[in-house]
Formats: sequence, C-alpha cells, structure tokens
Amino acid sequence: MSQNNQTGHPKGLYVLFATEFWERFSYYGMRAIFILYMTKVLLLDKAFASNIYGSYTGLVYLTPLIGGYVADRYWGNRKSIFVGGLLMAIGQFLMFFSASFAHNADKGLSLALMWAGLGTLIFGNGFFKPNISTMVGQLYPDGDSRKDGAYTIFYMGINAGAFVAPLLCGYLGENVDFKWGFLSAGVGMLLSLVIFYMLKDKYVVGPDGTQLGMGPNKSANEGDSKGAAFSSTQLGILIGGIIAAFSVIHFALGVDVWGALIYGMTLVGPFVIITDKSLSKIEKDRLWVIILIMIFVIFFWMCFEQAGASLTFFAEEQTNRNIFGWLMPASYFQSFNAGFIVILAPIISAMWMRLSKRGINPAAPYKQSMGLALLAIGFLLIAFGSKTIPVTGASIFFLTGLYFLHTIGELFLSPIGLSMVNKLTPARFTSLMMGIWFLAVATGNKLAGTMSSLYPDPKATTHPSILGFEIADLYSYFIVFVAFSGAASIILFLLCKKLEKMMHGIR
Repeated sequence: MSQNNQTGHPKGLYVLFATEFWERFSYYGMRAIFILYMTKVLLLDKAFASNIYGSYTGLVYLTPLIGGYVADRYWGNRKSIFVGGLLMAIGQFLMFFSASFAHNADKGLSLALMWAGLGTLIFGNGFFKPNISTMVGQLYPDGDSRKDGAYTIFYMGINAGAFVAPLLCGYLGENVDFKWGFLSAGVGMLLSLVIFYMLKDKYVVGPDGTQLGMGPNKSANEGDSKGAAFSSTQLGILIGGIIAAFSVIHFALGVDVWGALIYGMTLVGPFVIITDKSLSKIEKDRLWVIILIMIFVIFFWMCFEQAGASLTFFAEEQTNRNIFGWLMPASYFQSFNAGFIVILAPIISAMWMRLSKRGINPAAPYKQSMGLALLAIGFLLIAFGSKTIPVTGASIFFLTGLYFLHTIGELFLSPIGLSMVNKLTPARFTSLMMGIWFLAVATGNKLAGTMSSLYPDPKATTHPSILGFEIADLYSYFIVFVAFSGAASIILFLLCKKLEKMMHGIR
C-alpha cells in the first residue's frame, strides 16, 4: 500500500531528512573550522587558504555529475549513497589525522593527509549528494504539488545538521583541538549511513509502494526508456569539450587547474545533455530553463558562500563577539543561517502550499529572482555596517541581519531549484541533470573562494581590483556583492515570463 496521501508527506521523506541531517552535520562541521585550521594551525596566508577553500567547496559540487551518471546508468541511487557516505567518513578521519600531526615542526605530513582527506570527501560527496536529492522527488507521483514543500522540509534536514555542526565542531576545533572537530564530523557521517541502512527498505518507497533506488534510473520508468545518460558519442564530445575548455581557461586565461576544470565542465556539461537526440521539443525547452537559471545560481552561490571564508574573517577580526563576558567563537556565525532555515523553512513551505491551493503560486524563476534580491539587501546591510567600525568591533547585528536576509533568499532559490530540476527533467536523466545543476553550485563556490582572496588587508599599501573597481576597504568589498546579486536579480526577473512559457505548464 502506498504511504502517500494528499494531506501529508510520505514517511520516507523523514528518513531521507534524518540521513541528510547527519551527512550535512559532517560537511558543515568540517567547513566551519576548515579556513581557521588552515590559517591558524597550518599558517597558510588568507588568499591561498581562500583559494583552497573555494577549490574544495567547488569540487564538492562538481563530482555529483559523475555520481549522477553512475547512478543513472549502472548503480542506482542506494548503492551510490552508500559508497559516497563511506568515502566521506574516510575523508573526515583523514582530516582528523592531519590535525593530529599539525603541531609537529614539519607540517608536510599534515598537508599530505589534508589533501588526501579533501580528495576523498570530494568524490564521496559526488556519489551521495545528487542521489539522495533525487530520491526525495521520487517519493511523489508526477505533478504532485507537494514537491516544493517536500524539498523545503528536506532542506530543513540539511540545515538542522548545518546548525548543530558549527556549535559542536566549532567549539571543539577552536577551544580544544581542531582534530576533535574533524573527528566528530566523521562520526556524524557514520550515523547518516546507519540511519539510511536501517530504515530504507521499509520507508523509502515510491507512490506505488515499490522500493526506490534499487537499480539504474534508466529503467525506472518504462514510459521514458529512450536510452539513459550519455551515449558513446556524447561522452566523446563531453571529454573533448572539457579538455578544450580547460586548455583555454587554464593556459590562455591563467585560471588555476581546479578552477579551469570546474568552469570547463560547467560550460560543456549542459551543452552535451541538451543535444541528446531522444529529447522532444518540450523536454528541450524545460531543460533550457534549468540551464539558463544555472547562470543566475552561479552568482547566488558566489555571493552566498562568503559565509565560509570572508565573512568568517569578518566575524573573527572585525566583529564584537563579546556577549555578556562570553567570547563567541567566530565559527558559530555559520550556525546562524542554518538556525534561521530551521525556523523559517516550515513557514515558507506552508506559504507555497497555500499559494498553490489558491492558484497564485509564482513559477520557480520568480521565486529565485526574489532570492537574489534578498541576497543583495543582506550585503548592502553589512556594507553600511563595515563603513565605520568601532574600536571594539562591528555590532553583531550586521552579521545576524545579513544571515537572516540571506536565509530567506536561500529558501526562495535553492530548494525551489532542486524541486524544479526534478519536475522539469525526463526521468531517464534525473540524477544526471541533478549533477549538472550542481555544476552551477560548484562554479559559484569556486568563485566564492576567488572573491574571498580579494578580502582587503587594512595594512596593505596596494589594493586588489575587480572589473576596474578598486577594493580599498571592507565597504567597497561588500558593495561588489551588492552589485553582482542585484544585477542578477533584475535580469532574471525580466526573463521570468519567457522562462515560465518554456516550462510548458510546470510551475
């Protein structure tokens, strides 16, 4: 018997919620202390550490393309989740060993273990992330209006874990030893796998009661079986295109190796899938909507992901963190966004469902345009807060206000984007297209690290610039993000009517 009904959500959603809770605890726990570990323990300079951070968080969202392809064509979602989860647990334990040897005079071993840990985490995430996101949509029948709400609830699982992680891992890392922060992140990943293994067979089922993710997605829908994933020709075009794009970006434009790889795949991946000969005209239109919105998603994450680098620098160095005699760790600010999401996600989810019942629920592009606008307003707030900073540091109000506005913006853009990809993509390409969607997030994260490397040093005599605009102080630095996110919001809003038409009735 199906566990679905039209008034609630299937129990499988909450199993995936709990699984993602601990996986995100693992990821955000490590991320909360990563930039501080590099600058305070390994003694790397801020610009170099920011670029490592950007490369890591970018590649974390690049490898889902590989994981999505393997799931669609060979393994299915469940096996991919297990393999990915085990790799991520190993990666966190390698980070633990890196920090364990970091106090030695020779930090070479710590750096080697850090690189190994980062690599394992990157590939593990690639198998885990697109497949668990895809399974959320598979719990519901096609056209079910509950999907937007389901992805918002799922997003609560992501952010409940992200809220707790910096509090525990950040406390252990900053106040005890960074190795214990990384170790707790590894334990969280193991808990994620145990929950999924114990409950998947009973609850992670489709609308007709069949178990989800058992085999390749190419055979999951008999009515949509016109070949799955990339053909041999498309794979040749993909590999050749990536090599060509990488060469131009790296050798001609001087972008670092990882940046060139991320940008090259983001350029080529969508082009290859949109040229698949099995796609109908309507399917192509819908995929074009996803691809075009990916451009704006890049700008969103480039600005939003300052949280893990430049905003952490601002929290540690320019913010008054003294609260009634208690000095709050800088990493705790990374819990603000997640905490606000846990509070606001059910409210916004209920709002979308109510608007849907009244027939006035805006199409996804309109919501995402509003999300970008809120991002711009958040940076405008902190720009004014950084214009004149007292000797004691900027008020905690500015970072708190920024994270509050950015949280609402994220809820208007990110879970809606996951739901949109699931609804607009043909079933045979679901995990693969989810991986391509994450290419935009990868590019945004990599650019976030590049932008963080421009964070102004008040002692410097020369200042960096971007597009001819000199970043002389924190105010001008944050105004750059206001300009990028504000312009992206306006342009997307102007395109919304055309994009809605190309969605052919899907909202």
